[in-house]
Amino acid sequence: MATATVDHATAFDAAVAADERIEPRDWMPDAYRATLVRQIAQHAHSEIIGMQPEANWITRAPSLRRKAILIAKVQDEAGHGLYLYSAAETLGTSRDELLDKLHTGRQKYSSIFNYPTLTWADVGAIGWLVDGAAITNQVPLCRCSYGPYARAMVRICKEESFHQRQGYESLLALSRGTPAQHAMAQDAVDRWWWPSLMMFGPPDDASAHSAQSMAWKIKRHSNDDLRQRFVDICVPQAESLGLTLPDPDLVWNESRGHHDFGPIDWTEFQQVLKGNGPCNEQRITQRRTAHDEGAWVREAAAAHAAKHRSSTSNGSDSSGSGSGSTSQGEESA
Repeated sequence: MATATVDHATAFDAAVAADERIEPRDWMPDAYRATLVRQIAQHAHSEIIGMQPEANWITRAPSLRRKAILIAKVQDEAGHGLYLYSAAETLGTSRDELLDKLHTGRQKYSSIFNYPTLTWADVGAIGWLVDGAAITNQVPLCRCSYGPYARAMVRICKEESFHQRQGYESLLALSRGTPAQHAMAQDAVDRWWWPSLMMFGPPDDASAHSAQSMAWKIKRHSNDDLRQRFVDICVPQAESLGLTLPDPDLVWNESRGHHDFGPIDWTEFQQVLKGNGPCNEQRITQRRTAHDEGAWVREAAAAHAAKHRSSTSNGSDSSGSGSGSTSQGEESA
């Protein structure tokens, strides 16, 4: 048995080293499985919690066009959660278990979604900055060593890219609008910039999981490398928008070939993670309420699926007329 385990571990290490995909039926270390469950679950939770701050503005969108765009985006985020929970289920954990851990605080979601959306410009800032940070972090995940996660990320990244462009376009319209609209856009960027930098996680020397995740090729780049890439992307975009990033230390460093930026308030980050952010209690309370109020939908879906399985099974054992009678009975029901 020990030899068989060693052989499996050797095959796993060789597959990862060769950039091959690990699939659900392949042998994998328990720690690799646990790391994936933790990361995918946090990602899925972030998608469905992340629906809340923007959905807050659906009824107050400034035009029918903006309302339709926002509804479509929130719907996309629900779909992303679906893809990711499905990927997590291939690792042997149920969606109910993951949601229970979210609702009881045993699993986390991204700290960024614990900040309020105070004005319409926040919707644009989230699209440009938050979704932009998500793309920077998630595009490398399309090459994740775990197959179901990598494949889910391909579609998610395409949609997130569209969301980022929508946010940029919305901020551009505001920035080029009236002085009040420009000020509103600038205020939103001022409030969302630093939380967006925190989205990449703690600095590399304080990250408990980053090094091992990179060794397993779950992640391809460190937190600090991704954060730097994001800053370098945003600086010229902010100039094009006519907006200023709220960092007096932000400057191009010729010797490094990157922008230097100021210190991040990691105390704030830790406080938000501990549940002390502006909207932590509101977000999780609303999520629990939505889950409880949706129980009848899940029960109805389960009953329908069971009825469908039963009718299919009965139809396969009976004649065509018998199958027709079953269908007629279903229609009557």
